[in-house]
Amino acid sequence: MKVSVDRSACYGSAECAYRVPSVFVFVDGYGEVLPGREDTGDDPEVREAAEKCPSQAVLIGE
Repeated sequence: MKVSVDRSACYGSAECAYRVPSVFVFVDGYGEVLPGREDTGDDPEVREAAEKCPSQAVLIGE
């Protein structure tokens, strides 16, 4: 499963980067997925970060 961050929805809480710093970073006020970590959507910590994102900007899909 792929994970991504919808920049248009992200309002910069940095919750994803705080929860899973091995997958997410905080750049220019927005969360981003680290290059090469896009296929981590099956990871339980990544799924929790998506669920806990206050703006629902962390997306998991195929």
